[in-house]
Amino acid sequence: MKNQMKIEFSSISENEAFARVTVAAFISQLDPTMDELTEIKTVVSEVVTNAIIHGYNNEGHHKIYISCTIENDEIQLTIQDNGVGIADINRAMEPLYTSKPDLERSGMGFTIIENFMDSVAVTSTPEKGTTVNMTKQLINSKTVYN
Repeated sequence: MKNQMKIEFSSISENEAFARVTVAAFISQLDPTMDELTEIKTVVSEVVTNAIIHGYNNEGHHKIYISCTIENDEIQLTIQDNGVGIADINRAMEPLYTSKPDLERSGMGFTIIENFMDSVAVTSTPEKGTTVNMTKQLINSKTVYN
């Protein structure tokens, strides 16, 4: 069985915690380990923060979209913005690269995301936005729903 949720919210930093907790609550039905839950929450934080800071330049009047699907103990997570986009995805995904060094960004967001998820695919079009599709198979999941 497939179970899905979708949310959209304003691109303000206060909503990063909302996004993290909402996705965590949704996947909790799989009874993930604490490590798995922490990893998913961290990934959501990284992608949403990137959308707010890089995609929308901290302009809060835009939207961020999250969809999360659970199927066969696998989480499929998509986070999308309609912001400035990424001109060079490969460069953006290099460890320590940041387009905003003045904000003291570490440039490790994509590295963290890739380490915590089983697969990561980033698509982006300049001036149209970025979509990050990720999957993670939970190791010791006990599916709670039928």
